[in-house]
Amino acid sequence: MSAADTTTAKVPPARQSPPSGSAAGTPKAGKKPTSGGGGIPWLLLAPCLLILLLVLGYPLVRLVSLSFQHFGQPQLWGFQEAEWAGVDNFTKILGDGEFWAVVLRTVIFAGGAVVLTMVLGMLIALLLQRVSGWVKALINIALVASWGMPIIVATAIFKWLFDTDYGVLNWLLSKVPGVDMIGHNWFASGPQGLAVIMLLVVWGAVPFVVITLSAGLTQVPKELEEAARLDGAGAWGVFRFVTLPILKPIIVMLTTLSVIWDMGVFPQVYVMRNGHPEAEFQLLTTYSFDKAFVVNDYGTGSAIALVTVVLLLGVVAVYMRQMLKIGEVE
Repeated sequence: MSAADTTTAKVPPARQSPPSGSAAGTPKAGKKPTSGGGGIPWLLLAPCLLILLLVLGYPLVRLVSLSFQHFGQPQLWGFQEAEWAGVDNFTKILGDGEFWAVVLRTVIFAGGAVVLTMVLGMLIALLLQRVSGWVKALINIALVASWGMPIIVATAIFKWLFDTDYGVLNWLLSKVPGVDMIGHNWFASGPQGLAVIMLLVVWGAVPFVVITLSAGLTQVPKELEEAARLDGAGAWGVFRFVTLPILKPIIVMLTTLSVIWDMGVFPQVYVMRNGHPEAEFQLLTTYSFDKAFVVNDYGTGSAIALVTVVLLLGVVAVYMRQMLKIGEVE
């Protein structure tokens, strides 16, 4: 008997490789993998898109149609049919000097409010990085409280602060030697009154800017700031060459949103002037409202509102262009 016959160990059979195209875990040849439900996100977004279409789409279409019609109170009550006006409403407002004065006033008002908001917001956000934790928490609570305050309430407070007879500001300024502000009417002239309204708008907008910039400042690498200081850069140099470039996308976003919000200011002016803004206080929003609901010329009011929308779309286009440039650089 040979050694091969007496051995008891059994050799396992050789493992055969699976045929091509039938490996475990892989689809068979000619069979496409099932899709991952690409239509589910659109299905979930459908209710929101439908609501936006109803809330924003229909009013915008109606606004465009009214701007090309002669539509007054008789048409509103159904006594007469609306007449097609073509571009007459736009020709009338674009040839009106009062309209261009309102446009210029709105641009100056919005520009001043945006610059003041961004500068104050950046300064406060930078200062919050240098205070202790509990002080920062208290300031953030105060900012959120002021931001969440209804516009009507904030406007009533500012009316009391700047009141002619009982205003706190006049009383405080009169305590300064050589200054007599008792009985001073801040709304006797348009520039002073709009400056007060601008302060009201800035007061309501600064908290959002501060909170957003504070969140952005936490993303600035401390190593880069330390390296800049070691290279001899001062506080302004660190802010200009390190902090500002990192915060640029946030600043562009906040500036664009501030321009849109400040050009659409309405309740602050309307309530501050007791529902009847004088000619010196008219902005595009209040001017459109007066033409539509005071003079009952809804076609002209719609044309003014449509011009305002076009101006805001121009701001949005500039914002998108800046964001695309930032994306290309990154």
